[in-house]
Amino acid sequence: MARANGTLFTLLGIVTCFILIGGIHGANILCLFTSISPSHLVIQMSMARILYDRGHNVTVVTTLKSPIPIDHTNINHIQVEISEEDKQMLSSLFGDMAKTDNSNVVLSMFRSFKKVSFIFNKVAGTLTDPLVRNLYENKDNNFDLVIVGYFMNSSPMAIAHKLKVPLIVQVCNPPSDITAGRMLGNPKELSYVSAQYASANEGEQTFGKRFANIFTSLGVNGFMFFVDKTNEQNYYKLVGDDASFPDYADLNKNISLVFFASHAPSEGPIRPNVPGVIEVGGIQVKDQPDPLPQNIKEFIGNATNGAILLSLGSNIKGSHIKADTMQIMFKVLSKLKQRIIWKWEDLDNTPGKSDNILYSKWVPQDDVLAHPNIKLFITHAGKGSITEAQYHGKPMLALPVFGDQPANAAVMVSQHFGLSLSLLTLEEQQFYDSLIEVLENPKYTQKVTKFSSLYRDRPLTARESVIYWTEYVIRHHGAKHLQSPVVHMNFIAANNLDIYALILVVLLISFYTTKISIIWLYGKCKTKTSKSAQQKVKVKRN
Repeated sequence: MARANGTLFTLLGIVTCFILIGGIHGANILCLFTSISPSHLVIQMSMARILYDRGHNVTVVTTLKSPIPIDHTNINHIQVEISEEDKQMLSSLFGDMAKTDNSNVVLSMFRSFKKVSFIFNKVAGTLTDPLVRNLYENKDNNFDLVIVGYFMNSSPMAIAHKLKVPLIVQVCNPPSDITAGRMLGNPKELSYVSAQYASANEGEQTFGKRFANIFTSLGVNGFMFFVDKTNEQNYYKLVGDDASFPDYADLNKNISLVFFASHAPSEGPIRPNVPGVIEVGGIQVKDQPDPLPQNIKEFIGNATNGAILLSLGSNIKGSHIKADTMQIMFKVLSKLKQRIIWKWEDLDNTPGKSDNILYSKWVPQDDVLAHPNIKLFITHAGKGSITEAQYHGKPMLALPVFGDQPANAAVMVSQHFGLSLSLLTLEEQQFYDSLIEVLENPKYTQKVTKFSSLYRDRPLTARESVIYWTEYVIRHHGAKHLQSPVVHMNFIAANNLDIYALILVVLLISFYTTKISIIWLYGKCKTKTSKSAQQKVKVKRN
């Protein structure tokens, strides 16, 4: 009997260990993904799906329709839609950007500041939407964690403070000054880390590069100063005198960690990161691609000379691009022996008809890029698109438009994964020659295929990292021990400006005192010398 009881206790112990190792199941997680960019939402909803597949109870708030199918038995989706007027304003904004040279990210930021201000208002406005307000005011709602998708506005982070639960932030770019630096106290390292959306630190860090990077950092931080002032004003208008909401400046102090859509060991830049920087680049890439829609499956499958995917992302529409440019692209693509899958939103008004071109309003990009017949990806160079092409080992021809796209394209070219052209100055022969170069020169495919192997080689997959670190934060009730002390220090203390000021004052006082002393001693010596000389003169006279 005793032996049986001992065996039973041993089995119970083993089961308990497996439960503990398995992590926390059934936590209540609130995800606030209020970005107005569908490409951001692809990454964010991939994280939400992973967490509810794990067995957690997930509630997601978005302003857009989810681009990823949702199983409503495990996830509660609340959509706070923006108005048709705002959608038109947004479309107009992207259209204007498509007609402007945005290669200089700092100038582009300041140029578009007034136009994008309404985006910040909409993000902050979700706090007071009745459906969202019910989440944090209804006492029957019990959440264990809040995850916020960040897009240049910290206002949604206030809900984690209101609920008194840990906070995780998701960012769709690599760590940079305006994210990891501000949120986690990550060191800047401007001598070798780009301030323009952190990118690969390849090649010699010349004086010119470092000089330009310092001024880029000043420009980016200057832009964020104005953004923060706008967001802060909107935030206080919304929360009013509600003392249960924290000051806007304190919102970052509750962050446990940040999930970044990057992977520094393969992508770069190599830099020191605080423990709260968790990189999950490629989180939207599936372990196994889903079956393709039948028309796309047959179209690619029968492509004896291979196929090309053309997608300029979810924000840029065909109507945003000059008609002449569209005709140049159609004329060149229709002559190729490869088949083209062209993501196009208006099927009744296409650039032209050709047997080798299939237009589609929606393209499951990750699944298409996984197909072995895809030989080239013509892309706007958004971070998510670049990541998926790299993961699947597909060479690229980039046509960047705005935001981080020009920088992403430049890094891609420097790594010899493809070429980049400007949509504003696209010419027929130039477009054709670039396509042929990437298609027929094997070096691009070889380089990106080699990188794909490196990109996948990690101690934990992106999926496993999201699960482990999310449950880690819940287990440790916020994991405050991961935070850098810099997060809780003001600018002066964090940069030792008070100490440097004291040292400067001491040096100035020492210098002044020494100067006075020298002048006094010199005066004394001069007086003494003068008296001695006078005495000698008197002696001679006598």
